[in-house]
Amino acid sequence: MSGSGNPGPGAAPCRFAHYFVLCGIDAESGLEPDELAGENFDQSPIRRTFKSKVLAHYPQNIEWNPFDQDAVNMLCMPKGLSFRTQADNRDPQLHSFIITREDGSRTYGFVLTFYEEVTSKQICTAMQTLYQMHNAEQYSSVCASSSCSMDSLASSIDEGDATSLAKLQRYNSYDISRDTLYVSKCICLITPLPFMQACKKFLIQLYKAVTSQQPPPLPLESYIHNILYEVPLPPPGRSLKFYGVYEPIICQRPGPNELPLSDYPLREVFELLGLENLVQVFTCVLLEMQILLYSQDYQRLMTVAEGITTLLFPFQWQHVYVPILPASLLHFLDAPVPYLMGLQSKEGTDRSKLELPQEANLCFVDIDNHFIELPEEFPQFPNKLEFIQEISEVLLQYGIPPEGNLHCSDSATKLKNLVLSDLVNDKKNGNIPSNALNMYELLKGNETIARLQALAKRTGVTMEKMTITSPLTEEKDGKLSCEELELRDYKLNVQLREVFANRFTQMFADYEAFVIQAAPDMESWLTNREQMQNFDKASFLSDQPEPYLPFLSHFIETQMFATFIDNKIMSQWEEKDPFLRVFDSRIEKIRLYNVRAPALRTSNYQKCSTLKEAAQSIEQRLMKIDHTAIHPHLLDMKIGQGKYEQGFFPKLQSDVLATGPTNNNRWASRSTTTQRRKDRLRQHSEHIGLDNDMREKYMQEARSLGKNLRQPKLSDLSPAVIAQTNWKFVEGLLKECRMKTKRMLVEKMGHEAVELGHGEANITGLEENTLIASLCDLLERIWSHGLQVKQGKSALWSHLLQYQEREEKQEHSAESPVGGGTERRKSDTGITLPTLRVSLIQDMRHVQNMSEIKTDVGRARAWIRLSLEKKLLSQHLKQLLSNQALAKKLYKRYAFLRCEEEREQFLYHLLSLNAVDYFCFTSVFTTIMIPYRSVIIPIKKLSNAITTSNPWICVSGELGDSGVMQIPKNHLEMTFECQNLGKLTTVQIGHDNSGLLAKWLVDCVMVRNEITGHTYKFPCGRWLGKGVDDGSLERILIGELVSSTSDEELGKQCRTPPQQKSPTVTRRLSITSLTGRNTKPNAGQIQEGIGEAVNNIVKHFHKPEKERGSLTILLCGENGLVAALEQVFHHGFKSARIFHKNVFIWDFIEKAVAYFETSDQIGDNEEALLLQRSSCKTFCHYVNAINTAPRNIGKDGKFQILVCLGTRDHLLSQWIPLLAECPPITRMYEENALLRDRMTVNSLIRVLQTLQDFNIILEGSLIKGVDV
Repeated sequence: MSGSGNPGPGAAPCRFAHYFVLCGIDAESGLEPDELAGENFDQSPIRRTFKSKVLAHYPQNIEWNPFDQDAVNMLCMPKGLSFRTQADNRDPQLHSFIITREDGSRTYGFVLTFYEEVTSKQICTAMQTLYQMHNAEQYSSVCASSSCSMDSLASSIDEGDATSLAKLQRYNSYDISRDTLYVSKCICLITPLPFMQACKKFLIQLYKAVTSQQPPPLPLESYIHNILYEVPLPPPGRSLKFYGVYEPIICQRPGPNELPLSDYPLREVFELLGLENLVQVFTCVLLEMQILLYSQDYQRLMTVAEGITTLLFPFQWQHVYVPILPASLLHFLDAPVPYLMGLQSKEGTDRSKLELPQEANLCFVDIDNHFIELPEEFPQFPNKLEFIQEISEVLLQYGIPPEGNLHCSDSATKLKNLVLSDLVNDKKNGNIPSNALNMYELLKGNETIARLQALAKRTGVTMEKMTITSPLTEEKDGKLSCEELELRDYKLNVQLREVFANRFTQMFADYEAFVIQAAPDMESWLTNREQMQNFDKASFLSDQPEPYLPFLSHFIETQMFATFIDNKIMSQWEEKDPFLRVFDSRIEKIRLYNVRAPALRTSNYQKCSTLKEAAQSIEQRLMKIDHTAIHPHLLDMKIGQGKYEQGFFPKLQSDVLATGPTNNNRWASRSTTTQRRKDRLRQHSEHIGLDNDMREKYMQEARSLGKNLRQPKLSDLSPAVIAQTNWKFVEGLLKECRMKTKRMLVEKMGHEAVELGHGEANITGLEENTLIASLCDLLERIWSHGLQVKQGKSALWSHLLQYQEREEKQEHSAESPVGGGTERRKSDTGITLPTLRVSLIQDMRHVQNMSEIKTDVGRARAWIRLSLEKKLLSQHLKQLLSNQALAKKLYKRYAFLRCEEEREQFLYHLLSLNAVDYFCFTSVFTTIMIPYRSVIIPIKKLSNAITTSNPWICVSGELGDSGVMQIPKNHLEMTFECQNLGKLTTVQIGHDNSGLLAKWLVDCVMVRNEITGHTYKFPCGRWLGKGVDDGSLERILIGELVSSTSDEELGKQCRTPPQQKSPTVTRRLSITSLTGRNTKPNAGQIQEGIGEAVNNIVKHFHKPEKERGSLTILLCGENGLVAALEQVFHHGFKSARIFHKNVFIWDFIEKAVAYFETSDQIGDNEEALLLQRSSCKTFCHYVNAINTAPRNIGKDGKFQILVCLGTRDHLLSQWIPLLAECPPITRMYEENALLRDRMTVNSLIRVLQTLQDFNIILEGSLIKGVDV
C-alpha cells in the first residue's frame, strides 16, 4: 500500500473478492429446457429458457464462505440461458445479487451478462430443429389471425407496425445457413462487501478486453488473480486504488462512526419510485409487511431492495430477503411470513395476470411503471410531510425531480394514456437529453405538459419523464465527468441516508431509558429470552407525541425492533453490534449539543444538521487515496494456452487461479475485526462456562424469536426440502399464534406490568388495537398458506363466503328451525330478554350490511373483531374448519389449516382470548347503525307490572344517546336502531303519571346490543310516581355489563372487574327507611368511602384521554361520589319519618336555602363575609335552578344533580362548610353527626379540594334541563 509497501495475499476475510465465476452453456450437455423456469412452449424457441451451468469458478472453495454452485448459477442467470440472432439487441447487461445464509450473513455477487457466438454445430442444429417443429405448429394459427398467440414476441419488437406476417416470420425464424446464433454467458465476482461501483468497473474492463480488436496488455488471468488474491479490502475509513485491465479503480469504506457501507445508487431508487412512493414502501418495510418488487430488470430489483433496506439504519430487515427470486422459486411467494422479494416481470404480462397467494398484507411495487399498491389501513410515517420536504430539498440540490423519472423507452409503451405515450415517443418534445435536471426544468416550463400532467393525475395516470441512458459499451465524454458523476452519487447517497438516520435518532433518542435489563448474566438471559419482556412499551408510548403513536405502536412490535433491543441488552456482555455502536454514538452527540431538555418530546420536526460533514468525509477519501494495491503482473503460465480470440472469453488456466501466492504474507497478521470479535466471544463464552455449541444454539433461538423462517435455501429444490420448508412455516405460524395470544392476554390482564413494578396494570387502547391488528394479519397469513386457488384479496373472507354459500344452500333445502329463538332470559318477574342465537353466518351478515366497509380485507378484519368481542372467535373458526370437504377443496395437503394437530392447538390458543373482555368492534366502527333491544323489569310483588301512564326511555353511551323514545303502551320490551352508542353508560326512564295505576316500581332495565350481544343491566329498585318514595317521575340509572352466562351468575362470571352500577335497592332503603334492619355504615367507613370515590376520579384523569371510560359511573355509580356524600349527609340524620312522611336530605338542603335567603350572616372580617355571601348566593341559585327545572325528578335525584354540578364547577368544598354552620343542622341532625364535627368537615373539604384541578365534563343526561 502507498504507505506500507506492497501487500501480500493476506488473511482470507481481508480479501476484496472471494470468487470469480463464469456461467454459460455447457457444450457437452447441449440444450436442456429449464422446466423450473416456467417453460412456455408457445414462445418461439429463441425466447425459451434453457439450463445454464457454472463453467468455472476460482478458487475452488474458501472455508469461511463455501461456494454454493446451485445458488450462484441460479442467481447469475435467474432466467437460464437466452439465445439471440444477429438481428436482436445484444447489449451487455449488469446485475447484482445477494446470498443470505441461514445465520443472516450475506455475500454479494456482481454479474456482467454478454452474448457470445455459438460455435458448436450441434447446438445450432438443435435450435434449427426446434424452430421447424415450432413453425409447423404455429403457422396455421398465425395465418388465421393477425393477433397471433405470440403476443409476447410481438411486444418485444420495438417497431409499431410489427404485426405484419412477413415481419413476424422473419423474427420468428432461425436459419442455420443465414443467421448467426448467440448465447448468453456471464462473468461474476463474489465479494464480502457490496462494492458495486468498483466491481462493475472491473467487469466492464474485462469485457472490453474480450471484445476489443487488440488483445489486453496482460493475459486475463493476471487481472483475475490480482483481484482475487492481491487486492485487500480497504480498512474502515480508508480508500483503496487497484487496477483493472485498462484503468485504475477506486473504492472507499466508511469509518467506524459513519453509516455502514452502501454502494447502490439511491439516486436510481428515487428516480424509479418517486419520493412519495418510496416513503410509503419504506413505511411498509419498517412495519414488516410482505413487500414484492416487480420489474423486467434484475438490477432494478436489486437496487430498490438494497436501497430501501439501507435506509432502515439502525434497524435491519430480519425476515426472508430475496431481491431476485429465480423463476424456479416462485413457490416462496406462498410463504406466510413477512418477506422482501423481487420478481422479474415477463415482457407483455401485466399485474392483473399475476397470481399472488396472499394480498391482505402485501405491498406491491411495480418499479417499471412507477406504481405501488399498498396494504389497507397502515399508519403513516411520523411527520411525513416535513420528512418528504426535507428529502426533496436534498434531491433538488442534485437535480433530481422528487416525483421520480421514467427510464428506458420500453416502459413508455406501457403508459395507459395514448396521448402521454405519443408525447414520450415524440422526439420534438425535448425528451432526448439524459440530464434529468434539464428535463425537470423543461417540464416545469412547458404549459402543454403541465396541462397533460394535471389531466393524467385526475385520470389516475402517473406522468413520468424519460431519460436515455447510454449503453455500457460507449465511452463517456471524458474521464472527469464520469468521476464527478460518481462522486455526486456517493455524496447524494450519504446525505439521503443521513436524513433517514436522523429521523430515527430523533424518534428513539430516549430508547435506552425503556430497555428492561432483567437478567444478571448472558446465560440466564438467553435461556429465558422467550418469557422476558425486553422493552417497556407502554411507558415508551406514553412518552411520545400523539401524532407518532399510530406508527410507533405498530413499529415497536416488529422483529427488527425486538432484535435491535436484544442487541442492546447483549452489548453488556459482548462487543456492540456495529449498527448499534454508530447509532448510540449519534444519540450521545445529540445529548452533548442539545443538553437535552424534556422539550424534545414534542413532535416538532428537527432537520438533519450533519449533511455537509458526511459528504465532505467521502469526498476527502476519494480525492486522497490512502492505499494502493499491487499491480497485476505476469503469472507463471503455460505457453500457448488462453490465446486471445476477439469476442470469445478465453478458457482460463485453472492451476494459476486456484491459489494465491504463498510467500508474501505481510497483511496476514492484520486479522480483521470480525475475527477478533469471534476470538473474544469464544474466550468470553468459555469464561462464563457455557459450551460453545449450546451457546450458538441459544443465540440463534433467542435471535430467531418470532421469525418463522429466516432465509430460504436457494440451492436444494428437492420435494423433501420444499416439504420441510413448509413444515417450518406451519411450526412458525403456530409459535407466532401462541406468542401473540399470550401477549394479548398478558397485556389485557396486566400481570406483567405489575410484576415489573409499573404500578397499576392498564393496557392502552392504542396498544390493544395494534395487537388486534397484528392478530388479524396473522389469521390472514394462516388462511393464505397452501391455497389451491386464489380468490379475492382476503383468503379468510373468501373461505367464509364459500362456507356461507354452502350453508345457505343447505338451509334452503331443509328449512331448519331458528335455534334458540324461543329461549329467553328468565328473571324473577318472568319478563325476559330473548337469547341471541350464536351464528357464524349471522355475524357475517352483520358485517356484509356495513356499508362503511368497502373491501374483502376490511370485512375479514371487521368479522374477526366482532367474533373476538363476542368471545366466539375460536368457536366460529372451528365451525368454519369443520367443513372438511371445503377445506380439502381450498387447500393443498401441506397447508397449515390441514395439519390437524397444529390446527387444534391454534384454536386452543385463540380460545384463551375468551378470558378477557374486548370492545374491539364497538370502539372501532363508531358510525354504524346498531339495533338495540331493551326490556323493563318491574317488581311484581310490590306493584303492578304495567303502568297506565305513558312511559319513556333514553339510552346513553360513551359515543352518544338514543334520544327520548316512547315505550309502546302495555309493552315492557322494545327494539330500536340508532348510531353506535359505544359502551352504554346510563338509561333515563320516566312516565307522565297519567291514569289510575300510575305508580310503578321498577327493578331494572336491560339493554342489549343485537350485533355484539353485549347486555347491560341498569338497576333501579325505586318507585316512579307522585306521592310515593321521593316522588320522582324519572330516574337516571347507571349501567353495568353483564356476562353472557346464566342469570343466577349475572355479574359474577365477568373476569375483568365489573363496572360500577346504580346504587342498589338495599342501600337506598336502608338510608330512607326507619326500620334500620340493615346495618348502617359507621363514621370510619363513610370517610373511607369518600376518600375512595375521590381517589377514583383523580385516577380517571391521570389516564390518557382515550382510555378513561365513563366519568358518570365514578360520580353516580354504586361507590361513586354522590353515594359517598349521601352517606355523609345521612349520618346522624334525625328520625327519617315525621308524621308518616319521609324526610330526605333534599328537605334539609331546601331548609338551608330558606335560611340563607332570609338572614344576614355575621362574619369575623369583611373579606370572609364577602366570600361567604357569594358562596351562599351560588348555592341558592343552583338549588332553585334544580327545583324549577322542567323535569319530574325526585328528591334523591335532585341531590344527585346538585352534587354533580358542584363537582363540575368546583363548588362543593365551599358549600359543605356553609351547610355545616347553618342553624337548620341542629334541628335535623343529632350531635354526633359527621356534619356537626368540625374536624371531619375540614378533612372532607380538603379531600374535595383535590378535584379542583380537573376539567369535569358531565354527561348530558345527568343535568338535562337544569340551567345554571
